[in-house]
Amino acid sequence: MSSTQGNDDVRVEARPHPLTIDPRRTAVIVVDMQNDFGAEGGMFARAGIDMSGVRAAVIPTAQVLAAARQAGMPVVYLKMGFAADLSDAGGPEAPNRIRHLDAWGVGQLVIAPDGSESRVLIRNTWNTDILPELAPQPGDRIVDKHRFSGFFETELDATLRAMDITSLVFTGCTTSVCVESTLRDAFFRDYRCLLLADCTAEPVGNGLSRSNHEATLLLVELAFGWVSDSAALVQALSEQPVAAAV
Repeated sequence: MSSTQGNDDVRVEARPHPLTIDPRRTAVIVVDMQNDFGAEGGMFARAGIDMSGVRAAVIPTAQVLAAARQAGMPVVYLKMGFAADLSDAGGPEAPNRIRHLDAWGVGQLVIAPDGSESRVLIRNTWNTDILPELAPQPGDRIVDKHRFSGFFETELDATLRAMDITSLVFTGCTTSVCVESTLRDAFFRDYRCLLLADCTAEPVGNGLSRSNHEATLLLVELAFGWVSDSAALVQALSEQPVAAAV
């Protein structure tokens, strides 16, 4: 991947040092900002998980998405969900399958807020729909995944390569699980990774803690990329001319 700086590059204030990115070759990754993790009636809410951190990340994430689209940056949504028959959750002894069934009741029939039938963490249901405040726009990409990492057995890498993407901006939840898993896999594939601290979140409960969020920020800063926030990225992009319509 080329590191040559071009005339359209922007400098984003970040840790451990500022990061220069080309908006045309940078994609925003929105990890699992879906009803099961951030809406009343979803999986976390039903388990009594404190979702305030996830909810707090919605507005800054929306601001980043608006600025990114204005700058012509691709937006890629990841959605965590399994096939209706759980055929992609792993075999009977697979830890992924066992833990999702035991801890979260994956596949359980539930009633969505609109009164329709839905199922916990199953694709193409209300539970795995993106939060309305962050709804995908025309031209955005959506990649379904069935493991914590968005790169595992998905078309994510091929999609990014086809767009000539070299840098990724990470938003979403949960910070220490699906966000970090995907970011690490991106690092292993030589993408430059920028994690936005206020656009990522760690809920509280069932073994999850906000201290995990801080640990991931430290690990990314030390070993896997850069850490910044929504204000710094929006400011950097605002200094760019408006992208021409494609």
